[in-house]
Amino acid sequence: MHALDVLGDPVRRRILELLADGEQTSGAVGAVIQAEFGISQPAVSQHLRVLRETGFASVRAEGTRRLYAVEAAPLREVDTWLERFRGFWEQRLDALGTELARGKRERRTRDGGTDSGKEHR
Repeated sequence: MHALDVLGDPVRRRILELLADGEQTSGAVGAVIQAEFGISQPAVSQHLRVLRETGFASVRAEGTRRLYAVEAAPLREVDTWLERFRGFWEQRLDALGTELARGKRERRTRDGGTDSGKEHR
């Protein structure tokens, strides 16, 4: 399964968001996912299994609990793939930054303020 197929599913993306905050028990993940998406515990387990089998998550046993964590390697691969497309949005973000700075300068000039916000005489 391709990484984008894994990440294309909103339930799996949400599970990864939960795991990004730190290691979570399968029960804790399941409770959130069941509440937010209205799916069964076996369906949540299936999503966790896909994440585990594709390398996006790891699991370790602690007594009777199963603790899941995010694995960074597949996310780095996605980041590398996205690199070729970054120019499309970075140029727009740079242009937005320029426009925001221009607007601030125009407001300062219009309001007659100085950099410190006070006029000295």
